[in-house]
Amino acid sequence: MEEDRLRRNWDDLLQELRVSQAGVQILTGFLLTVPFTNRFEELTAPQEWIYAVAVVGSVITTSLVVAPVAFHRLLFRENARPWLVAAGNRCAQAGLIALALTVSAVLVLVFDVVFGDLAGLLVGASALALFGLLWGAVPALLGRRHRR
Repeated sequence: MEEDRLRRNWDDLLQELRVSQAGVQILTGFLLTVPFTNRFEELTAPQEWIYAVAVVGSVITTSLVVAPVAFHRLLFRENARPWLVAAGNRCAQAGLIALALTVSAVLVLVFDVVFGDLAGLLVGASALALFGLLWGAVPALLGRRHRR
């Protein structure tokens, strides 16, 4: 019974990671091409730093959402499923946090370039608040209600 539960948990986790991996990899690929565009030279020093933070965040996010697959490959047939599920879950959660921060940084940069720094900060903060609400507060509240 425990092995079946762990297998279901692992399968669910991998399916969830597949959803996020594609988006994260596309975002990372896009960000890595930006310095090779003509307009990159027009960025101010603060905008370059925001860009750098977004790139680093995207790489961190990629490493976190791909890590469970690497864990599984390295520990295949080692009877490590309990550890894999626990570690994969932690990586997925950290990856979602990193994704929220990275997407918010990208929005700060885009809106800063297009509309100015105040717009960038407002949109980035709003996005971060939305991620926090949808990915954190709502599940926490519903989980609390469900446990009662």
